[in-house]
Parts: sequence; structure tokens; C-alpha cells
Amino acid sequence: MSAQLKLSSSDDRLNRVFGAPVPDLYTQAVRPEASPALFRALELRSFLALAEEQVAQVRDRVHEAMAADRDMDELSAEDLRMDAQWLEAALDARDGYRAALDDLLRTMPPPGQRARPARTTQRLATALPPAVAAPVPKSAGAARTHRP
Repeated sequence: MSAQLKLSSSDDRLNRVFGAPVPDLYTQAVRPEASPALFRALELRSFLALAEEQVAQVRDRVHEAMAADRDMDELSAEDLRMDAQWLEAALDARDGYRAALDDLLRTMPPPGQRARPARTTQRLATALPPAVAAPVPKSAGAARTHRP
């Protein structure tokens, strides 16, 4: 299943910020006039949705292994250690994607306002007069001579 179709904890916020449901945002993001912030926000949202799905899978596996009606002889400390490592990695990824998305949404231009290109001013290159220029060391540019 595509990450676009998975739910994420950021969906409501993206809907509020960009003013459209997430599926519509994905449609908007592929248009030439789409803002780079929308594209990046949806990219991070896709990563977040996958990380959250991983967290849920590991959580569900641990719950199943620890169910009260489960035979205790089936418990494996090694499996639970591995699940704890996977859960930690998935939670770290989720937290990182959430933080990155929060930063992006906090610093992006308001929706509907495209970022303006930086104004450039034309500057003329001027050379210093020879009397003011820094002295050139005598060894600068000197070729080494090969002595037999």
C-alpha cells in the first residue's frame, strides 16, 4: 500500500495548514505551480506514515506475545529484545519525521504565497589600483628549476 493512502498523525494539521484533505494535497503537489513547502511536507508525511505503521506493527506483535491467554512456554526473551530494538528505531524515526515536519510548517511561507527569489543586485567588479594592492611575494609564481 502506498504511503499516500496510509493515515498519519500529521494529516489533520496538514489539512488545516494547506486547506485541503491529504489526498487532494498529493494531487496539488505534482502540479508545476505547487510550492516546494507542500512537496516537502508531503514527503515528510509519507515517511512519517511509514514509521508510524512500523511502530504499530511492533506494538501489536508485542501485545500478541504478551497476551494473558498466551502459553508462557511460547515467550521468548530474545524475540522481545529484538522487538524492543525495532520499536526504539521506529519511534526514533517517527519522532525525527515529526520534528522535521514541525520545523518545515513553522518556517515555510504562508500557503498561497510562493517564496520569492532572492533579489540580486548587479555589482561591478573593481580592481584596486596597483599602489594599493597587496604586495606579491617574490616567490609567487616562480617556477622551480630542476638541478641535475
